[in-house]
Amino acid sequence: MTIHTMHLDIVSIEGLLFSNKNIKFVVLPGELGELGIYPSHSPLITCIKPGFIRIKINKQIKEKCIFVSGGIIDIQPYSIIVLADAAIRGSDLVEEKIKKEKILLENILSDKKSNVDYSIVQSKLAIIIAQLKTIQYLRFKKYN
Repeated sequence: MTIHTMHLDIVSIEGLLFSNKNIKFVVLPGELGELGIYPSHSPLITCIKPGFIRIKINKQIKEKCIFVSGGIIDIQPYSIIVLADAAIRGSDLVEEKIKKEKILLENILSDKKSNVDYSIVQSKLAIIIAQLKTIQYLRFKKYN
């Protein structure tokens, strides 16, 4: 008997954001590039970078899209657990707010007199840019 679906849980500090046992495939933002995961994938534990997770639920036309700011994934042949630093449904991202935050962070980076930890600001900027890419992708694909 061949199993054609897998179970996916996406968890952040706030709690369980997504759980479904009828997943056809998942695409995750791995540290070294995108990871495409199908049922019966080899076991793997790795880090993920800021970006979005694309989720194809069996027998649904549209994919789900969830932004993660980074974290760790545990992949087993028929289950995936994403332990995200932060996770937001793609549809909950607010573009104008994110654009304002991006401008603020870019201004901080350009101010050489500023007394801030530039590596922290750059990390926050990378997350903001990944959120904007998520919004652009959603707009292009019209996912929910």
